[in-house]
Amino acid sequence: MFVAMDIIGVLPMYLGMTVGLEAKRRRRLVNLSVMVAAGVAFAFAMLGHWIFKLLGIAIYDFKVGGGIVLLVMAILDLIKGRGDKEHSASTGVVPLGVPLITGPGLIATVMLQVGIYGNIIVILSMLGNFLFAWAALRKSALITRFIGVEGTDIVSKIAALLMTAIAFAMIRTGLFEAIRAAK
Repeated sequence: MFVAMDIIGVLPMYLGMTVGLEAKRRRRLVNLSVMVAAGVAFAFAMLGHWIFKLLGIAIYDFKVGGGIVLLVMAILDLIKGRGDKEHSASTGVVPLGVPLITGPGLIATVMLQVGIYGNIIVILSMLGNFLFAWAALRKSALITRFIGVEGTDIVSKIAALLMTAIAFAMIRTGLFEAIRAAK
């Protein structure tokens, strides 16, 4: 679950998304994004198979859709200049909470692990992972102080490029899984 969440990989993207935000707004953004990510993960742990069956979707559908959203966000981040950044509560929901912290990989992992280990073990594991994610994101200001504004800008652009690759990988794997399922 720790690997599927990949909060260490999310940190540079978070730094890029929060360039220029004052500390209070960054804290609120972290709190909101981790709460939303945890809520989505817990919902899918408890109801995921039922939700997918009700909606008639598969994990690969979710990967393609999430990948497209992430790709659009990454492209917008690459195109916009530093002064053009808009921050709102929705940044904590999309893309930070979902699909970066809780993405298709984590949702699939959680749904599979519930079937193997049961709800209690998976929920305890999720609690530990989300507490770690919250702490790591909350302490990211130390990184910003260390690398400076220019360093944060560089990390932001590199992270946006990495987000495009992650988005493409999500879309690609979703499409290949859909093709395999159709056979």
